[in-house]
Parts: sequence; C-alpha cells; structure tokens
Amino acid sequence: MRTKSVIFLSIILIIGFSAGAVSAKIKLTYNNYFPPTHMTSKMSAEWCKEIEKRTNGEVKIQHFAGGQLLKANKVFEGVVKGIADIGFSNLAYTRGRFQEMEICDLPLGMPSGWVSTHVAEDFYRKYQPKEFNKAKILYFSACGPNLISTTEKPVYTLEDLKGQTLRATGRIADTAAALGATSRPMGIGETYESVKRNVISGVMLPLETMKGFRLGELLKYCTANWQVGNVYTFYAVMNKDKWDKLPENIKNVFEEVNSEFIEKMAQGWNQIDLAGTEFFKSKGGKVIQLSDAEAEKWNKAVEPVIDAYCQEMEKVGLSTAEIKDRIAFIKKTRDEYAKIQADKGIPMPYAE
Repeated sequence: MRTKSVIFLSIILIIGFSAGAVSAKIKLTYNNYFPPTHMTSKMSAEWCKEIEKRTNGEVKIQHFAGGQLLKANKVFEGVVKGIADIGFSNLAYTRGRFQEMEICDLPLGMPSGWVSTHVAEDFYRKYQPKEFNKAKILYFSACGPNLISTTEKPVYTLEDLKGQTLRATGRIADTAAALGATSRPMGIGETYESVKRNVISGVMLPLETMKGFRLGELLKYCTANWQVGNVYTFYAVMNKDKWDKLPENIKNVFEEVNSEFIEKMAQGWNQIDLAGTEFFKSKGGKVIQLSDAEAEKWNKAVEPVIDAYCQEMEKVGLSTAEIKDRIAFIKKTRDEYAKIQADKGIPMPYAE
C-alpha cells in the first residue's frame, strides 16, 4: 500500500513539474508608457493576464507600466528592435512617422472615445497603412475629443482663444493654432507642473486627464468643443519576429483577445472621461457648451488643418481623390457608431 502511495505521489510531482515547464515556454514583455494607475495600463495588464489564462499558462507576459522599458516616442521602434516584445503608444508622439494613420487625429468631429476607438480600428482594417508593416498590429484605440480647458479665462468664442497658450501635440497642436491659440507641445507628465507654474494657460486634452493626471485641481473652465472632435489615436503592437514564431493556436488566442479588447478599450475611454468630468465638476470646474452657430465657426476655422494634411499626403503619393475617400469613410463610420452609441445609451461624458 505504501509503495503504491509513493508511486502515485511521484507521478503527481512529475506531472506538476512538466506543467510548470510548459508554462514557461513563451515569455514576452509588454511596455506601456502610461502610469500603472491609468486605465490603459490596467487594460494592457489585463490583456496580458487574459492571454496567459487562455493559453493555459503557455504564454507569460511581463507587464511594464510607466515607460520602464521605452518612453512614448520610442515605443514603436523599440518594439521593432526587440527592446520590448509588445508596446502601447500614441501616434502624436512620433508625428510624421504614421502619416496615413494620423488622418484619425484630424478635427473630424469625433464625439466620444467609444466612437473614435471603433473608427480608428475600422480605418486601419480597411486601408492597412504600410507604415506599420515592421510590426504586428494588435489593436487600435482612441481617446475622447480633445477639449479646451483653461485656468483663468473661460472660452465661449473663437475670439476668447487669442492669447491662450495650450498644451497640444501632434495634429492637435495644428488644431489649437488654427483656432487662434498658441500651441505648446509637451509630454503629458510635464503638463500638471506647466499649468501650475503658468507656463501654459490651459490644455487641449480629453476630460479623462482632469482626474487621471489631476489637471482638474488646476483648470477652472472646459469648453466642450467636441464638434471639432480631434482625438489621440493609440496603438498596441508586437515584434514581428516574435509574432511569426508563435504557434498558430497561440496566434488565434491573441487575435481572439485583441478583438474583445477593442470594445473594452472603447468603453474604458468613455468611462474615464465620465470620471474626469465628475472630478472636474467636484473641484468647481465649469463645462461650457458651444452653440450650434459657434461650433460652425470653429469647424470652419480648422478646415485649413485638413487641407494642409491633404497637401502633405499628396507629396507622398496619395491622390486628392484617395484622401477625400478616406475622410468620407471616417465621417460615415463616425456617424454609424454615433448612432449605435445613442441606441445603446452610452453617455456623452461632457453633455449637460
């Protein structure tokens, strides 16, 4: 009897050891430049755990938040070089590197992060810009519209933007300038101190930053210029060699999880905009709505930003017809998802 027990215990130990060996078969790293408390970092950490769970531990992904391996502007090239196996970043930090995809950052009236995330994903799947070919795209997402928030002077009209210096980067900086403000590009981590020290008089950022980066402690007014609606588009990418070496069954798991996280990210951006709005208001912040007539003036003012982009893309080989087709696709897709958002009762974070 004792002999049988010893044999049984030995078999259990061997099986356990073998399972442990299998679990360590594929080890990867994931770099996100956002701090660990931010929604995007929580989501990317959750994504890693979900991959590990659905592969029964065969894939283990170590998650690094706060740009521990790569800063935001180094993510894509760092992933290509293998400094991190997977990375999450923002098109605006490497302006001109992803020119075709940057069309999603133009002032095209994105009403929410939920809508803009689905639009960005659909745009990439339809047009497949070659600028990402050095890596494997996992998924795209986009924040809510970048709204103008200020410390001292409320912005009701375009004229009120004269003399304002706003934190804005990438294509959003072009929009701020077209509206009459002075744009000051800077990393999101520098923004709080820049507002506090009056280096800038405000920001052009989504409402989530009111809480996520504590800007609601300093800013007093937010103009809900969502009708202009340009956003920051984010991407999650993987080293191509690492992707190519994955077994097909593991690739299938990745793709399955990716497809689910598009919606998770869309919901996530919306939820943190809502939380940012509440935080801002709790600190005494005031949300200013544009009238339809004023919104029309703002949209007219940013038309040169879109025109300049078209001219830029013509120089790299896209025809005017192709660019207009892409803009039309974005607007059509935007309207379709905006209707779905309304039908589902997904709230507009900055609505009164």
